[in-house]
Amino acid sequence: MSAEVIRLAGVGKRYRMAESEFTALDGIDLSIAANEYLAIVGPSGSGKSTLMNILGCLDVPSSGQYWLNGRDVAKLDETELAHERNRSIGFVFQSFNLLPRASALANVMQPLVFRRMPARERRERAQAALARVGLADKADNLPNQLSGGQRQRVAIARALVTEPRILLGDEPTGNLDSRTTVEIMALFDALHAEGHSIVLVTHEADIAAHCARVVRLVDGRIVEDRSQTRARLHG
Repeated sequence: MSAEVIRLAGVGKRYRMAESEFTALDGIDLSIAANEYLAIVGPSGSGKSTLMNILGCLDVPSSGQYWLNGRDVAKLDETELAHERNRSIGFVFQSFNLLPRASALANVMQPLVFRRMPARERRERAQAALARVGLADKADNLPNQLSGGQRQRVAIARALVTEPRILLGDEPTGNLDSRTTVEIMALFDALHAEGHSIVLVTHEADIAAHCARVVRLVDGRIVEDRSQTRARLHG
């Protein structure tokens, strides 16, 4: 069995709204091993994005425990948590989240600013990450000079530049056409083959079918957790 990279035990998330309280997650138990290919699915409001934010250490649980690479996240101070997140997790978002006035290369270099490495090394690593996603010749382009698929590739390169073990994708193909979706998922396939753990939040049935494991949320609870034979995507 592959080493466990993520474990949640009894994780809950509640939000105070005026005089009422809203429960977004309710008693989530989840274990993710190294090199898993996992889809998190469920209807709108089911808690998918809240769960993704907690997995990515962008939010904290109201209850329960979260271990990332064997470390209890609640016991990490702010600096330790930022370092662990930067070292272990890469993010890919539906809206790309690129800096509009920065080149593709500058966008990919951004997560390395926190590493305190020399500018030359940051540049070399960012160039290598762009080459890895097939965009070595687009390093100087601004986001508005790139197609949607190319912008998502830049976002994936930015996620990869820190060499994380885990890639989290929040609807990473939601703004792409079917042909580009196939290309981006092929890139995720290649990264999975290299040993990365891939976790995708998606509402798209074909994307979920492409993953090896599906976790389904309803009203903040896991109602299904199953392995499956992966289906091929068609553009």
